[in-house]
Amino acid sequence: MTIETSELALAEARKSLSEAMKFHSQGKLEDAEEHYRRVLDYHYRVSDVLPLLAGVAALRGRLEAALIYWNDLLAMKPNHVVGLLEKGGILLKIGDAKGAVECFEKALHASPQNPVALNNLAVALVQANRQNEALEAFRTLASIQPENVLAQHQIRRLTTRIVPFWHIPMLNDVRRNDAFEAAIAKVVRERGTAAPVLDIGAGSGLLSMMAARAGATNIVTCEAVPLIAETAGRIVTRNGFGNSVTVVNKMSTELAVGLDLETRADILVSEILSSDLLAEDVLNTFEDAHARLLNEGATVIPRSATAVGCVVESEVLSKYAFVDDVSGFDVSEFAPLAANRLPIHGTMTDWKRLSPDIELQTIDLTRAKHREEIRVIEIPVISDGIAAGIVQWMKIDLADGIEFENHPDDYSDGGWLQVLHPFAKPVAVKAGSLLRIVAGHDRSSLILMAAPLAS
Repeated sequence: MTIETSELALAEARKSLSEAMKFHSQGKLEDAEEHYRRVLDYHYRVSDVLPLLAGVAALRGRLEAALIYWNDLLAMKPNHVVGLLEKGGILLKIGDAKGAVECFEKALHASPQNPVALNNLAVALVQANRQNEALEAFRTLASIQPENVLAQHQIRRLTTRIVPFWHIPMLNDVRRNDAFEAAIAKVVRERGTAAPVLDIGAGSGLLSMMAARAGATNIVTCEAVPLIAETAGRIVTRNGFGNSVTVVNKMSTELAVGLDLETRADILVSEILSSDLLAEDVLNTFEDAHARLLNEGATVIPRSATAVGCVVESEVLSKYAFVDDVSGFDVSEFAPLAANRLPIHGTMTDWKRLSPDIELQTIDLTRAKHREEIRVIEIPVISDGIAAGIVQWMKIDLADGIEFENHPDDYSDGGWLQVLHPFAKPVAVKAGSLLRIVAGHDRSSLILMAAPLAS
């Protein structure tokens, strides 16, 4: 190529770039993209033109093309912060959260504490379902920009997503707390203050601190959620029990004797029961503890939990459980899609009792193994009505002479709600009759339903 030809090509490249930028400013994106591509054909100012070309392609909705242009730029300049941020943004739009995270991490490595990179990384981590890491990214952003209201909002939003709402009302449940502390103090006196204590599901560290206040000196508590474990550690230290209580950020099934616990425990304390007993993987957790983490003859708090309930009629609850005609349309086909469990506040919901209180299912937490249980029970009906289902609550045996029950007649201020187990459809019942119920569990949830009619 002669000097004259080279100068001519350079002139054409400059002309194409000028035209491209003019079309770009006028919003004529198709023409702009075409002219930017001509500039690249001349290999003129490639690293400057590629970002412009990628931006135009993205505005035109040509995200795959835009990705190609950003990749071309990043092949030339791997630490190009804008390129990494823009590529990550496109990957996020097309659903590749993992790829977006990698881009934003590289951008942050190239430009430490870059607020845009931090924000984008946090958003991508949320979409990648890496909530705890997203929270840390937003926390870092908030420390750099204390005035950033959106970062503060996202911290609160993520915290709410990570930490279930019931922790606070559970902590404020004085009756529950007193019952657990009475049982813990009794068992520590009986087993001795040197007896190793394992607390599964630390939460705030409350039960472990109760054990320490009772005199126990060797307490290990585990918590699977990093944010909660971190908070529990600070609470334990603030209250002066850092020397006797160790908080481990692991699931109990990941604990190892000799690593996380010096020895197997003589006392197990755990409050991982859900409102319907089993939803928080209770049986697997306790069985694993018996097999690997407890000494034979260890004392378990609570010793057992019983589902208690009664058959009810309720117009209010029926509107949550059943549907038939709506606005003149038959939508009854939607009824089978209704929830099979509805959390409720006993004293805040209107219903009519159609049966006495009945013990429906007991789980013996001192047993090393459990199998599924299904049986048919007959519940005496004490009043005519249309049964919506069974309202169920818990009765917990904590230690000799110490029980706790969230009975719906007098308990609405704690962390445990009651649960409505709706029937598949309303059932008409008569006083003096017996209502046949299928009751039991599948190891992870209670089974409560109206029994099929005998043929």
